Amino acid sequence: MINRIRDIRRQKGWTLADVAERCDPPTTAQTIGRLETGMRQLSLTWMNRIAHALDVEPELLVKGEVEEQPRYVARMTEAGCEALAEPRDAILPTALGGDGALVALAVEASAGEYRAGDQVWCRQVGPEHYARLLNRDVLAPRPGGRFAFGRMIDRDETRVALLPPGQGTRQVVIDNPAWLAGAEMLVRKL
Repeated sequence: MINRIRDIRRQKGWTLADVAERCDPPTTAQTIGRLETGMRQLSLTWMNRIAHALDVEPELLVKGEVEEQPRYVARMTEAGCEALAEPRDAILPTALGGDGALVALAVEASAGEYRAGDQVWCRQVGPEHYARLLNRDVLAPRPGGRFAFGRMIDRDETRVALLPPGQGTRQVVIDNPAWLAGAEMLVRKL
């Protein structure tokens, strides 16, 4: 069974030991690791224990093999926006309607109006829709598997210019991005 235990645990910034301690009764980090990777069967009892430990609904722990889930593809650090070593499932708190794939950006260091711990949900669009993203925050792929995030301040036939959040930042110009993803939802833990 494919599960999201690791994705949810990482999204909360917890270790295997943290989840193991929060289980009732407590268990070991090795057991949680085996359940995450499928080395041990995730029974209904384990699913309920781990869901309670992670403070989520049990159905969030399992995922179907067919349905495509939104993914974290980048994160914002003190050095700027960067690609994740490996995309991971992003758990969407509410469904967003509309066309285009959803991607998420995890904010790890505060910048401008974004605070550490925020999630920015963005919807991908093709070049024919770039004009409607002018003066909006967008995530854009860059060469070499990198990303840029910021307010789209200019565009022409082949380039877009983004102004990253925060004071004293310099604009980033991207030639022929394959897609842009306009920010649609900010998720901030209160």
